[in-house]
Amino acid sequence: MSDLTLYLLLALLVLGAWQFTRLGYFKAGDDVGYWLGVAGGTMMVLLFSYPLRKYVRFTYRWGKVKWWFIVHMVLGICAPLLILLHSTFALKSLNGSVAFFSMLIVAGSGVAGRFLYVRIHRGLHGERNNLADLQRQAGLAEGELKSRLRFAPEVAERLLAFEARALAPSKGWTSLLDRVVLLPMRQRSAYGESVHDLSSRLRAIAKERGWKKDHYRRRRRHVVSLTRRYLQSVVRVAQFSAYERLFALWHVLHVPFVYLLILTACFHVFAVHAY
Repeated sequence: MSDLTLYLLLALLVLGAWQFTRLGYFKAGDDVGYWLGVAGGTMMVLLFSYPLRKYVRFTYRWGKVKWWFIVHMVLGICAPLLILLHSTFALKSLNGSVAFFSMLIVAGSGVAGRFLYVRIHRGLHGERNNLADLQRQAGLAEGELKSRLRFAPEVAERLLAFEARALAPSKGWTSLLDRVVLLPMRQRSAYGESVHDLSSRLRAIAKERGWKKDHYRRRRRHVVSLTRRYLQSVVRVAQFSAYERLFALWHVLHVPFVYLLILTACFHVFAVHAY
């Protein structure tokens, strides 16, 4: 599932939950609202089964980590939705408000963590990529690139210059954020310029050698695909270390938010039953 699809799905689920609470079928304090809160809270507790499976030795034989991670993600979506339904999107007490916003912070942090996670792991298998693997996947050494684009040496030089700049040693957080935010923009610019130059050069060659249209289109499609894959591979290699450092920072920030959620949720449950 792509990032955009996931975010649209989450937005539609939240909107649907809000619309459902407007129908007035239940309130936060009645039986339906109460048990929605219990179900959401139980799912919140079950979320901790994933770190338990990862780090506690006696759980290592309890199935593959990737399946636990999938369950963790599903629970991470369903639990906040049930809590939103339970609250009916209305904040009526201080302890409930603190617990509510703590949950939103943890859920939002989880979405951000998922965004970073998939960029430094292969799918959901938990098998970490490394820079050498990504560079091999690029599959185009300098000599090979120049050979394949020998009819357009200026394009080859542009691509190699893009690679050199993208893979230059990073200096501080500003450089890392530049790779995450600005590098894809430079990639699109380099791709557009390269495709324009390649098309112009191939048209000239086709006219000179009398190529048929199908032959020209086939050659153009091949070099355009080569250019796109090369730039995508370079960007992925360049961004790997940036995402890895951002993921480490995310983990440091995410854990305190989880503890805050636990404390506020426990206090909310106590207050509801005590008063």
